[in-house]
Amino acid sequence: MTHHAPKDPGDWIASRMNHIDASGIRRIFDLAAGMDQKVDLSIGQPHFATPPSVRRALADAVENGHNGYSPSPGIPPLREALQQQVDTRHQHDDRRVMVTSGTSGGLVLALCTLVNPGDEVILFDPGFMMYRHLVALAGGTSVTVDTYPEFRVDVDRVEKAITDRTKAIVYNSPGNPTGAMDDPETIDDLARLAADHGIVLISDEIYSRFCYDRPFHSPASANPQTLVIDGFSKSHSMTGWRLGFSHGPAEIIDQMTKLQQFTFVCAPHPVQWAGLAALEVDISDHVQDYHRKRDRLVQRLSGHFGIGGGAGAFYLFLEPPGGNGNEFVNRAIQQGLLIVPGSVFSQRDSHVRVSFAVDDETLDAGADLLIGLL
Repeated sequence: MTHHAPKDPGDWIASRMNHIDASGIRRIFDLAAGMDQKVDLSIGQPHFATPPSVRRALADAVENGHNGYSPSPGIPPLREALQQQVDTRHQHDDRRVMVTSGTSGGLVLALCTLVNPGDEVILFDPGFMMYRHLVALAGGTSVTVDTYPEFRVDVDRVEKAITDRTKAIVYNSPGNPTGAMDDPETIDDLARLAADHGIVLISDEIYSRFCYDRPFHSPASANPQTLVIDGFSKSHSMTGWRLGFSHGPAEIIDQMTKLQQFTFVCAPHPVQWAGLAALEVDISDHVQDYHRKRDRLVQRLSGHFGIGGGAGAFYLFLEPPGGNGNEFVNRAIQQGLLIVPGSVFSQRDSHVRVSFAVDDETLDAGADLLIGLL
């Protein structure tokens, strides 16, 4: 028997991992854990409690024995309720729904189902950092289209970025980190551009319930083959429950379901029954409250910062004087204020992301600290 010297575990790591960085937000969370006093405007989740009826539905599901595997595409009552909503909204003959382990799970399934090694996927800058890492996981190449300074999509720029290797466009409006929203005409133009070029348009609609200046508009309304990724995490304060759903052309959903069987297996079974209860919950009061908080923070910071986005979701993308995001964040942390550098989401380091998904006392304290750093 031949004996080999012990191998460095690092040599076993797949090369794809060289293209995946640890989350830049983790540094903020790690710093927060060691701070006694802090004002946290870094969080990317609602501050309100999960609705009582949803919590009760989860407890009931557990007590009623819904603790084993569910069908991979989701429990029939939830899937049927979601399908009815989707059919009413879009009226597409070929649009099917599946339940996923959060929107992140839906994105993993979508990109691994659609992207071949060497395919290009168009992303927008700034944008949710998970997109480029999941493209790398699937073996694809990210091609970024700049949206500065207004954080609006320029469809002409998108068209110039398309090559014969372009497979998909990942779109997010309202978006993270900016909370920016495009006008319906731009969204429809983007949707038709994807259709005209035979490119999959993946629309991440996790923030669709939080729109303040105009109603939500899905690109699926202009492109029936749009693949939509959605979920309950933000709308019902269920981020840790890992419940999402996707809908799109039946053939794509069938393949995503097949992949789910061999990855996530299914979304957490008892949580799916809670999701059914969540569909009956009116969250309009929370949306109005975040609209008010957005206005309150904008009023406080106007004239001090360049303010981008904020039309939806619960973020503002601020440009501090001097345009150095990381330097500003480091000074903020020294004062006990947690915010996220824009470079986590962008190739530029000119902005910072602040969240207004906090109580009013924290919001006002954060505004005081932000202004005090100037």
